[in-house]
Amino acid sequence: MTNTPTRTAALIAATITMNLSAGVFYIFACAVMPALARSDDRTYVEVMRNINTVIQNPVFFLSFMGALLLTGLSAWQLRGTPCGRWAGSALLAYALVFVVTTTFSIPLNNALAAKGDPAALREHFEGPWVAWNAVRAVGSALALGLLTRALLLYGRLGRSAQAPTVGTDPLDATDWLP
Repeated sequence: MTNTPTRTAALIAATITMNLSAGVFYIFACAVMPALARSDDRTYVEVMRNINTVIQNPVFFLSFMGALLLTGLSAWQLRGTPCGRWAGSALLAYALVFVVTTTFSIPLNNALAAKGDPAALREHFEGPWVAWNAVRAVGSALALGLLTRALLLYGRLGRSAQAPTVGTDPLDATDWLP
């Protein structure tokens, strides 16, 4: 396999955007939601509404959508290669994250935006949203790991096309790092 600048850029960009997206879900899981859980109902609902409003910005969408699109591009560019299987698996993992977001998280956010008693709104929102966010955190972390593996393998295979390297098995754990 010959490494090209386009393949390289797409795989690196996919890995970076996936890292950013996974970080968002992770920080919500381990810091934001546990901190909000200590708040009274009115504060909880108000802060989550504010977060749901401000997160809809170009920077967030660039990483959230970029992770999906760039991983798809990378998987397509690397199809038929050992790296392509890893990138394709990352695409499947992150597609699950995307489906969970659009099917569960966004509708919960929209329901929280409705007028109503903060205690009732929170009761309907908090448990399911936290659980689905955990799925998103795990799925995006898995996708990041798979992309990282693809990137390491890609670099190793690119070097092997240029010069002989130690080891012959692309899945040998001793050869993962440059």
